[in-house]
Amino acid sequence: MTTDAFRRNSDNFCYRHPDRVSFVLCQRCLRTICPECQTQGAVGVICPECIKDQQKAQTEVQRKAERRWSRSQPMAFATDSRPLVTYGIILVTAVVYVLQLIPGFGTIVENWLAFNSYFVWPGGPVPMQPWRLITVLFVHGSFFHMALNMLAVFYIGRSLEPLLGHWRYLVLYFLAGLGGSVAVALLAPGVWVVGASGAIFGLFGALLVIGRHIGANIRMIAIVIGINFLWPFAVALISSIGRGSFADALDAIAVSWQAHLGGLLVGGLVGFIYARTRQRSQRALQIWLLVGVAVGCIALLAIPPLLY
Repeated sequence: MTTDAFRRNSDNFCYRHPDRVSFVLCQRCLRTICPECQTQGAVGVICPECIKDQQKAQTEVQRKAERRWSRSQPMAFATDSRPLVTYGIILVTAVVYVLQLIPGFGTIVENWLAFNSYFVWPGGPVPMQPWRLITVLFVHGSFFHMALNMLAVFYIGRSLEPLLGHWRYLVLYFLAGLGGSVAVALLAPGVWVVGASGAIFGLFGALLVIGRHIGANIRMIAIVIGINFLWPFAVALISSIGRGSFADALDAIAVSWQAHLGGLLVGGLVGFIYARTRQRSQRALQIWLLVGVAVGCIALLAIPPLLY
């Protein structure tokens, strides 16, 4: 039984089907809609007219991303949203830094883990020590150097790791670090470097590419990458005015822009691979492409250094 007051109140009926009682509201226009008119959205149901308005407001990038993600093939999603690998990276890096603080022993740790291209050149002046390509990510020159890098890993990892999954995120981190070390070997041979900045720029690069593919607004990510990459050059340029050469000023800043560049390029490439091979049926292809990236980076070490 319904009262006359109830029947006269149009808010109790679907605005598109006045004969159907409903108490569900569109989350955008707040009009009543029946089950036939409801489309499930991120924060509730949406009516057909609001869906049309939303589609009209989409950019071409968002429309392309929606078409990609609506493919019928099953996709490989991460099942655990906790950034466990991110926490693990931070923990290991912090432990290594504490070991560096031990008098005598800390110097040994740094000398065995820091990177110098002399140790990875085939037929170089010292025995090959290829582990340095990766272990450099865990060694830092000061507490602030370590803290700032791990803060960046924490903030990026909390967003990127749940999206990729633990193992893909870990592979991305190490491949980007490898790319940074290779770039240092080619562009700054013989220079000692420490720090995880190459891997961090790789995370930035992957986040930029993946965000582009899923239709996210990547403008702020691009601005952050640009500021972080160009900042050392701007400081060196200002320092060199009237006081010396730009190259000397850049060296004095002690920032490895080569590692930033290599990590950014490899991270972007890995992000592209992840974005293009996200279906379960493409898992084998994804693995082989990642192996190819690693092999390609190592093969670049056979090229004579580009700058001396």
